[in-house]
Amino acid sequence: MKHLFNLFILLIIGVTCQAQKLKLALHLTKDNTYNMITNATSTIKQTINGQVNNIELNITGNTSFKVLNADDSLYYMEVNYKSLSMKMQLPNGPVNINSQKNDPSDIMSSILGALVNKPFTAIFTKSGKIKSVENIENMISSVLDGFPQVQGPQKDQIKAQFIQSFGAKAIKGSIELATAVFPETPVSKNDKWTINTTLESAMTAKVTTVYQLTDITPTSFIIHGDANIATNANDDFKRVNDMPMKYNMTGTMTADIIADKITGWISESKTKQTISGTVEIKDNPKIPGGVTFPMSVINASVTTDK
Repeated sequence: MKHLFNLFILLIIGVTCQAQKLKLALHLTKDNTYNMITNATSTIKQTINGQVNNIELNITGNTSFKVLNADDSLYYMEVNYKSLSMKMQLPNGPVNINSQKNDPSDIMSSILGALVNKPFTAIFTKSGKIKSVENIENMISSVLDGFPQVQGPQKDQIKAQFIQSFGAKAIKGSIELATAVFPETPVSKNDKWTINTTLESAMTAKVTTVYQLTDITPTSFIIHGDANIATNANDDFKRVNDMPMKYNMTGTMTADIIADKITGWISESKTKQTISGTVEIKDNPKIPGGVTFPMSVINASVTTDK
């Protein structure tokens, strides 16, 4: 009887441990700095008026997040780009833009270099969502004002492109895709939850991801995500490269994430996106009558904290 009683107690303890709920969240320390180092590649395939037009793209970036202050629900972060680079293989040849270049004749690299170590602020929730991004558009404008050789329509176009890629909305979505992976309520191993994220750049898309806590190690939480991606067919045309454009795209994404068990900061995030659909360019002086063409995109990215 004693052995049966002990076995019963052990079974109760085992069931209780398996059912234990964990609160996954950020637990960051004031004045500490956390890093996000990203390497992303894209293969873009499009056919315009029967002409195949493929683009290979590689983007790398190192971003630091310093905790300026914290309260019960929010972290107030100073964000700095430490380095930025973009390599493109276009149909008419390669393009290489790098913030670490020291070449005054390379204006785009010089502008990227001027963005480095120019702080802006972001407010994070404990679940990794970004409540707001502030001062970044002013920072971009200030950087461009430092290049008097860039004036008039060229300056306006470059500013619009940088805000589409690095503005508050674009930054919010791209960072949240890596950090906003925690549920609002406690979960157990193998539990699932859904997170909605909006990506905004040249293309605005809604990402609906079902995450699952697949494993718990002594140092990490292991999370897997499966997502659906879709643009909004009712969105207005956006100006991209000074042309009114609209994307009608759908796709999927997978994400494999390792989060530090103590801080909640993402140690590693690997994502892969496959998106396809059409791009519509409205009638404009550059393309009279407009055009609609098919496009597919495969994105793969790896983000680490070191």
